[in-house]
Amino acid sequence: MKDEESGNRLGSYLRARRELVSPELAGIPPGGNRRVPGLRREEVALLAGISPDYYLRLERGRDKNPSPQVLASLARVLRLDDVERTYLLGLPADRPRAPRRKRPEHVPARVHQLLAHLTVPAFVEGRAFDVLASNPMAVALSPRLRPGHNRLLSLLLDPEEQAFQQDWAKATADFVATLRTTIGDDTDNPRFVELVGELALSSARFRTLWARHDVRVLDGGTTTVHHPVVGDLRLHRDKLPVDDVILVVHYPDKDSESDEKLRLLAALAHEPAGPAGPARPAGPAGPAGPA
Repeated sequence: MKDEESGNRLGSYLRARRELVSPELAGIPPGGNRRVPGLRREEVALLAGISPDYYLRLERGRDKNPSPQVLASLARVLRLDDVERTYLLGLPADRPRAPRRKRPEHVPARVHQLLAHLTVPAFVEGRAFDVLASNPMAVALSPRLRPGHNRLLSLLLDPEEQAFQQDWAKATADFVATLRTTIGDDTDNPRFVELVGELALSSARFRTLWARHDVRVLDGGTTTVHHPVVGDLRLHRDKLPVDDVILVVHYPDKDSESDEKLRLLAALAHEPAGPAGPARPAGPAGPAGPA
């Protein structure tokens, strides 16, 4: 995030979004020798009612303070939804920014108490999708929900998490777009810099999605996951802000098949280990071991 995204975030966003709008979608007749995906700069300018030279200055970062009216026209041409439009309106870079006080993300004691009482999978995540706390049912649902894991790293780099998600492509697109929304203009945050850098080096899927500049708000919803023991689970998700962190709760429809499977998973998670304790992974044989 040290390159044009810091110095020219508005231009980077405009360029990425116009490349995703087809001429047909914008009402431009097909044909001609098009060398770029999506709309040309002059087409965006014409449709938005501004001069091509002014639009070029916006994309190249020579004018960083367009009026809200210009941005609203560009949002219309680029077919932005409400979240994307709000993001665009917040991009002009020359506004003074109050210094942020960096502090570690902290899970309040009352939230730890709440996690202990919940009988459905629940966990606490930070702004960068770091798992900060979780209850036993969350870990039974997925071992990647233990504290210390990062949900986006698991989603993009862990084959078990990829198999866990019924619609991995949609999940990755949603998470990456949400990360970009969360980062906003906090591009010098060390945790964000570290996470984006690691994913950019390790995941081609991340690089593709990050280049799209999608923005999204990932709040409540319903998802289907595939658990290796109990099978498919259809779960609702609610994300509840608590101070500086987010409490995430997954739960099924009452008395549904997924509800029965979740109760089975809870019973399996509470089964005591046998007299000899849990099995240990086999290690190299010692001198007295078998040949």
